[in-house]
Amino acid sequence: MRHWGFELLPLNPAEYSDALTAVLLPPGLDADALRKTILDRFDLSLGTGLGKLKGRVFRIGHLGDFNDLMLAGTLAGIEMGLALANVPHRKGGVLAALDHLAESARAAPRKAA
Repeated sequence: MRHWGFELLPLNPAEYSDALTAVLLPPGLDADALRKTILDRFDLSLGTGLGKLKGRVFRIGHLGDFNDLMLAGTLAGIEMGLALANVPHRKGGVLAALDHLAESARAAPRKAA
């Protein structure tokens, strides 16, 4: 998300959730319109911002069995949606995520077959 130029909520990484990522769009951008574009074009459902964050935040749920390939597909849908919705962002977020996931996979012990 930061590669694309967006902030995560909460702002303090020590407070990040294992089950949910909330992405804050810059002022003047409509997160709900972005969510609708992504849902309509890619059948990818993202959560909405609640309360004061309605229209400013979209949420990615990753509770349960959410693996690296599912994450990569989710990020690809978001990046394509950002482009379709004309949301200003830095391109290459999916590639940056794939590089990070590959590095993490190299560092992690292999699972037993």
